[in-house]
Amino acid sequence: MMLAAALLYGIFLPSNELLYKKAKQVITYPLVIEMQVVISIFASAFCTVGMLVNKDFQVIPKEAKEYGIGEAKYYMVLVLSAIAWQFYLLGAIGVIFSASSLFSGIMVSVLLPVTEIFGVIFYHEDFTSEKGVALALSIWGFISYFYGEFKQSKNLNKQTRPNTGSTTDDSGVTSLNQEYEIGFRSDRELQHHTTSIKVAPELIT
Repeated sequence: MMLAAALLYGIFLPSNELLYKKAKQVITYPLVIEMQVVISIFASAFCTVGMLVNKDFQVIPKEAKEYGIGEAKYYMVLVLSAIAWQFYLLGAIGVIFSASSLFSGIMVSVLLPVTEIFGVIFYHEDFTSEKGVALALSIWGFISYFYGEFKQSKNLNKQTRPNTGSTTDDSGVTSLNQEYEIGFRSDRELQHHTTSIKVAPELIT
């Protein structure tokens, strides 16, 4: 089940990005929030049906009574966790809207070991080898992403080469030709553009 949940969440992020790209209207952040509200309502209904079938609601009062720091705090943690998850999902789709699903996934992978570190600091949990490996891998992926973006941006800047020249036709009009290349990161392709400006001879001194 854990692998299936990880697979579904891995599909969720790029599916949102694909949805934004395939939309036939301009995607704004308010529209993104509306889409997330619809997704959250559907997910809540789906989980509610599953909990009713599995009779999980009957277990909640028992867990609340056995909660170490009090029954009232159990329900408080339950409500605050649900609210925090909604903010988390809004942030995740916001990153997809502003950057990409890859960057959103990297941010999520970085936050997971950070929560474990907070558990070690504030709740005095043991820092196991598994937590150390997870922290090292997440930091490695985080740094690798930004290093790759830096190298790619540097290469695109090198590939932007302005090349100007001028020619004069029979009527004495001088044409200034400029050729340049612009790299578009969206499709990772270079498109070649040429512009020509005609200048009258009396304007040239």
